[in-house]
Order: sequence, then structure tokens, then C-alpha cells
Amino acid sequence: MQLGLSVSDSDVSSFTPLVVLELADDTKAEAITWLLNRIRGKQQNGGAELLVDQLLFPAQDGQKSNPNVFVVGSTLQRLLKGAEDVGLFKEFQDGTMRGFTYANRESFKDFYGDGEGFLSDAECQYIIKHELDTLRAKNEEHVPGYPKVKLYPGKSVVRRLQSKGVLVQYFPLHNKEDLKRLSFSWYKKIKLYFQPLDDIRHYFGEGLALYFGFLEYFTFALVPMALIGIPYYLFDWENYDKYYVLFAVFNLVWSTVFLEVWKRCSAMLAYGWGTLSRKKAFEEPRAGFHGALGFNPITGREEPVYPSSKRQLRIYLVSVPFVLLCLYLSFYVMMVYFDMENWAISIYNENPNVATGILLFVPSIIYAVVIEIMNLLYRYAAEFLTNWENHRLESSFQNHLVLKVLVFNFVNCFASLFYIAFVMQDMVLLRQSLATLLITSQILNQVMEAFLPYWLQRRRNKKVHKRMRRMMGDKELPLLEQVQLETEMNTYLGTFDDYLEQFLLFGYVSLFSCVYPLAAVLVVLNNITEVYSDAFKMCHVFKRPFSEPAANIGVWQLAFETMSIIAVVTNCALIGLSSQVKAYFPESETEMILIVVAIEHVLLAFKFILAFVIPDVPKHIQVKLAKLEFDSLEALKKRVKVGQSLRNTLQSALSRQED
Repeated sequence: MQLGLSVSDSDVSSFTPLVVLELADDTKAEAITWLLNRIRGKQQNGGAELLVDQLLFPAQDGQKSNPNVFVVGSTLQRLLKGAEDVGLFKEFQDGTMRGFTYANRESFKDFYGDGEGFLSDAECQYIIKHELDTLRAKNEEHVPGYPKVKLYPGKSVVRRLQSKGVLVQYFPLHNKEDLKRLSFSWYKKIKLYFQPLDDIRHYFGEGLALYFGFLEYFTFALVPMALIGIPYYLFDWENYDKYYVLFAVFNLVWSTVFLEVWKRCSAMLAYGWGTLSRKKAFEEPRAGFHGALGFNPITGREEPVYPSSKRQLRIYLVSVPFVLLCLYLSFYVMMVYFDMENWAISIYNENPNVATGILLFVPSIIYAVVIEIMNLLYRYAAEFLTNWENHRLESSFQNHLVLKVLVFNFVNCFASLFYIAFVMQDMVLLRQSLATLLITSQILNQVMEAFLPYWLQRRRNKKVHKRMRRMMGDKELPLLEQVQLETEMNTYLGTFDDYLEQFLLFGYVSLFSCVYPLAAVLVVLNNITEVYSDAFKMCHVFKRPFSEPAANIGVWQLAFETMSIIAVVTNCALIGLSSQVKAYFPESETEMILIVVAIEHVLLAFKFILAFVIPDVPKHIQVKLAKLEFDSLEALKKRVKVGQSLRNTLQSALSRQED
């Protein structure tokens, strides 16, 4: 990272731009001046002490372009002090991960000279975002030029401008050289080795790197199931109903061990990245949160307050009934699918041939497409409802959104499979439906997530390149062109949809792959293409997201663990339905059910014992964390002793003067 150097051949800016800030094109001049002064102002005066410059784009096709686009950067010293403010952890000289302090900066590994290159681009952009987000109103009652956009002391300026549409967007700029290197090592060459997770973390931050780490781990964990499933599929196709018990037992063990080992892997990654022991930052209210002004006893500031009782009423009287209504609609569509399935089977039975044989798969394909459409529509409705519930914190908003979406997606995707397995008890139809759902959903996801975004972004890029060449001729303005391109890119909305897709695939494999062994093979192939398509999207389709420090995969860990518990119950039930098990209890079905339930309880107990016995954090990392805590306590004691000694010396000196 070269600070203090020109970034454009036209010398558009005298510093390295890290963040783009776009205001509405009709923003009042006094509001712009006020905001820029606050960004540039000294910290002791309530400013962010950052560098900011305006980008002037030429007119486009006879129309005036938005003049209110700015680039934000910072001096190196300001970034290093900001690293301490946000609580970044960096590697110390002794190999431990410690909270960075500006005073002890030279004691940290890889800190040389003035610290050039010590912070990654992602960390620098995260620091700038933090400084912008924590710009607070002082005595202003409203945004200059906007009497209706009210302010109060302590209110986040940027969040207020966002919620009122004055600030259109702000996002970190891509670093072309770093992006080129990352692209080459990540997805531009076909390889069978691990992803460059450290490079991904260095460029995009820990949150996104953990997602790709989980995607890689999940894919490799599926390989044993895939290797067992292929010969099982090839040589025992006609004997699934006889031998799927063995595969179900393997599912039980695999789904239990899989998540326990992942927690240890994620802990090792998070420790190496300095987020495992990092204290969680104090959460500010969401930009969309609103309410009457009240007193926050924690911060001591005047903030919007929204009664919890009102939120609970909205949740239980509106959101919950709406979710139940959607679940009813999902069940209704499922029954329509079974009617279509019976119709196709009846036609095939009357006249079995190639055409009617193909017709047997049509209802499942249509149902799979309808499921994807319903999931998409419900997602928009769930976001609207969760936003309307007016949650104060982003974490609370995400938890409620995840719960709504998971409940509906689980029922919508798996209800028909449970019905076929345990009500109809038709393993042939279950196998056919599972295969069709998996294949159709994966094809649709690849089209929607990879091909379509790539095609749309390529069209946008061509338009921007043509427009810039037409306006500027042979004059090179790489910064202007880059900002123009990235401003029009899609905004990456986070890892929510990516984790949701993996959650559903994990469900298909852990719940029912014993009756369709190729499920694991299909998911492995899907995830391999997913790595490349997601990598390409992150590098060339979406705006670069701000780094999000993360120590684990958050609420998704609980979601996957819940699915693994359901998998234990489901596989035990499938074992109970097998012809081999039923043969042992020809006269007493009740006895068989009791034994299967008892085994299921034993396996669940074993699962919880295993989770308790296997530590989430490896022993060697626990030792390092304990050593760090011990050193911190010793340093605190030393400071207390030094302070006490100084006080005693001062008191003795005062006493002598009095004498």
C-alpha cells in the first residue's frame, strides 16, 4: 500500500483512495460542506481526521453526471492509531496474537520502519469505515440544508444520512494489483489443493474467509461419503432397500463428527487471524432503527428508543401468523405436487414407453422450480417483515431473519421428502424426488448465481468502457473509470444466501442420502463449481465488501447443529423402516419402534457427550490464550504498582514540603 503517492495519471487525488462515498446528486451544498469538514476535522474536535477528495466525472451522453462522488483515504499514522481504536489483533514478536497498541507498535511482528505494509487494505478500509460510522453529531439539531433530517448529540452522522437517502452508498475500492494476484491463485487455474484462505482474509476480511473455509471443509468432508456412495450406487442399485441401513449408520456418525471437527478448524483459523480472542465491539443502532428519543443508560447518550412490547406484538401478531400462512401454502403446493405425481404414474402405467417414462420426472422438476421461486419470494417478505419489526441491533435483525428463513426453507424443501419417506413409505419415489430436487436446484443456483450475474456485469462493463472512451478519448483516467465501474456494480449483501445454500445441501445429504448415495457426489461437484463461481463473483461482479471481523460462522453453527440432530432422528426412523430390521420383529411392530427410539436416544446422548468431550478450541491454542491473559494481568499489576509507587512518592514529597 503506497500512501502519499498519486493514484491517477491525471493526479485526481494526492493520496491513495481506499473508500468511495457517493451522495445523492441533488444534495444541498451546505450539507456537503458540513460533512466534508467533519470527515477532515481533528479528532479532538469531533472529526474523523481523514483525507477526502471529490471526483469530477465528465457529462455522460449529454447528461450531467453525479458531482457528489468522493474518495476517502488516510495517513499511515492515523490508520495505525485507528487500528488500536477498533481493537485489531496482530502477531506479536513472541508469536502470540495481541491487541495492537500504537505505543508498542515496534514490538509487533512485521512492523518495520514507519509501518508501511503492516496493515492490509481490508484492515485499512475497515478502520476508515469505523471512523466514518462513529462520526457523531455535536450540537446540530438537523443536517445543514435539511431541516427535516433531525440530529441529536451522539447520533451517527453517516447512519442518519443513509437512512434518509442523502448518502447513496459508500464502499471500499478494489486494489487492482492485489486483486489480480488473488484471482490467479484462487480461481484462474484449475487445482486440487486448498484455497488461499490467508490471501482471501487479507483482501476481503475474516468473515468472508471463514465462509470459504467452511465451504472447502464441507466439500472435503463429503469426499468419504462420495467415495462410498459411488460403488454403492453402481453395484447395489437394485438392493438399496436391503442395504441402506449401513449407509444410514455412516450418516449418523458423519453428521456428528463433521461439525465438531469444524469448530476446532474455525478456532485455529480465527486465532491465526487474530479474531478468536478479540473483544466484540459495542453495537451501534441499525441505520433503519427508529423511535422516540430517550436516554441510553449504557452509553449515556440520547438515542431513539422503541418499546420492546411493541416489537413483540409485531412479531407474535403479524410475523408469526404470516410465517404460518406461508407454511400452509407450502404444504398446499406439496399436495398439488403429489396429485401431479399420481397423474404421471397413472399415465405411465397405462402406456409404458420412453415418453411416459420421461413424464414421470416432470412433476418433480416443476416442483423443484416452484420451491426455488417460493424460497426467493419468501426471502423478500421475510426481510420486509424483519425490518418492520424495528430491531435496534444488526445482530438481532439477522437472528430473526435467519430464523424466519430457515423455518420456511426447511419445510418448503424437505416436507415432501419426509411425507414420501414416512407417510407413503415409498423409497423408490423418495430416491427419484431427492435426485430431481438436488439436480434441478443446483442447475438453477448455478444459472442465477454464476452465469446471470457474470453476463449482466459484463454488459455493464462494456457500456462503461465505451462511455468513458467516448467522453475522454485517448486520455487515461484509471481512477475515474474504476470508480465508475465499481459504483455500478451490484452490492454484496453478505454470506447469508451462501450459508443458506450450504445448509440446505447439508440437509439433503445428512437426512436422506442413505436412499440416494449419489447425493454426496452431486453436492461435492456443486461445491467445487461453487468455489470458482463465488470467487469470480467476489472479484469481478460485486463491489468489494467491507471487512467483517469474525471468530466463527455465528448463528449458522447452531443451524447446522440443529440439522444434524434432525438427521439422527431421521436416519434412525429410516433404519426402522428397512426390511432387514422389520424381519427381526415380524409380530411386534411396537417393540421395534421402542427399540429404534431407544437407539435414537442413545445416539443423541452420544452426540452431546462427544460435543462436550471434544474441546471447541485446540489445547495448544487454549495455552496461548491463557498465557496472553496471564501476561495482561501481570502487566496490569505492574502498572498498578507503578501508579501506587508514584502516589506514595508524591505524598512523601508533599509531606516534606508541609514540614
